[in-house]
Amino acid sequence: MGLFIDSSDPKEIKDLYAWGVLSGVTTNPLIIAKEAPDADLAERIREVLAVSWGDVSVELTTETEKEMLDEALQYHAWDPARITIKVPFGEIGLRVLHQLTKRGIKTNVTCLMAMNQAYLSALAGATYVSIFSGRVRDMGYDVRPVIAATRDILERENLPSKIIVGSMRHMMDVNEALEAGAHVPTVTPPILRKMVWNPRTIETINEFNTAWRNRPKKK
Repeated sequence: MGLFIDSSDPKEIKDLYAWGVLSGVTTNPLIIAKEAPDADLAERIREVLAVSWGDVSVELTTETEKEMLDEALQYHAWDPARITIKVPFGEIGLRVLHQLTKRGIKTNVTCLMAMNQAYLSALAGATYVSIFSGRVRDMGYDVRPVIAATRDILERENLPSKIIVGSMRHMMDVNEALEAGAHVPTVTPPILRKMVWNPRTIETINEFNTAWRNRPKKK
């Protein structure tokens, strides 16, 4: 389905979108706090929207149902066609998710660690369900069965939710997520750049270019 970039840096997003491989952006409070701690959130997200295309996920940071709904509607108004509300999973999160779904607002349920959580999110109408690869591994579990089981249940029940796999720590995490059935890996800029690099590719290109430069010239 695509590849998303996990960043809130408009300059870097613009540069990486020029590759033609990205179809969406995910952000979270931790990313924005690290990349632009003093930024105005609305201004920052509008800058991201201006240099990208596809869905842009913005995460809720309040904790009560009313606060989360008010916050979600505020974010949604920035660009109703593209803003996707990241809803932290939980009992309150499911209630908020269900209400946003009834309003036709795109959602991304975040911080999922297990198939049953993703299944509940999909039943409540999530556009995306986000499984955190690195954090599942931190608990000592292989994330691939979680991704595969989630994909199986979504297809068996004809649930339209798409699986995002994030919290990538290594390039191999991307490969494994895709092989296990993820619809959308979301990766940080450093991991995306590592996906391009291979020493044998560089060596081969240099070999070809050197041979062309050193070819015999007609006198």
